[in-house]
Amino acid sequence: MEPSVRVLGPADVGTLRSLLTVFADAFEDPERYLERQPSDPYLHELLSRGMFLAVVAEAGTRVVGGLTGYVLPKFEQACREFYLYDLAVAHDHRRQGVATALIERLKTLAAERGLDGIFVQAHRDDGPAIALYSRLGVGEDVLHFDIAPEGTGPCN
Repeated sequence: MEPSVRVLGPADVGTLRSLLTVFADAFEDPERYLERQPSDPYLHELLSRGMFLAVVAEAGTRVVGGLTGYVLPKFEQACREFYLYDLAVAHDHRRQGVATALIERLKTLAAERGLDGIFVQAHRDDGPAIALYSRLGVGEDVLHFDIAPEGTGPCN
C-alpha cells in the first residue's frame, strides 16, 4: 500500500508526536526529538500558525515519514521562502518514493500559499539526502554555523 501524504493542522498534535518518533529513529537522536517535547498547547499553536508546516506520509494509521519547516519572509524583496528543516522516512519505507512524494506535496503547497522558493541543507556525508535533493533542485556549496545567544547554548 502506497502511503498517503497530507499536511498537518491544529488537530494533529498526536500525529506530529508520531513524526517526532520517526525523526528520532531516522536520525538516531532520541534526546533531541523525544526527551524534551513541548506541551500539547505549544504544538497546537505551532500547527495553527502559517509560519510552520508539517507534512506526513502515512501507511494506514502509521506515520512512515514526514517533513517540517518554516516560512521565512524576506526583507530585501517582497517574497517568502520555505526552509525545509527536517525530512525523514522510516527505515522500512525508504527507497520507495516517500521522500520524493513529501517534497512534491511541499512544492504544490508552496505554490498554493504563494511561496517563492524552498531551500534545504544537507550534511556533506549524507549521500542519500544529497542524491534526493540533487534530483529535485540545484545545489550550492555552503557552510552552516550555529551561533549561541549570549549566556546560552544552541537549541539542540
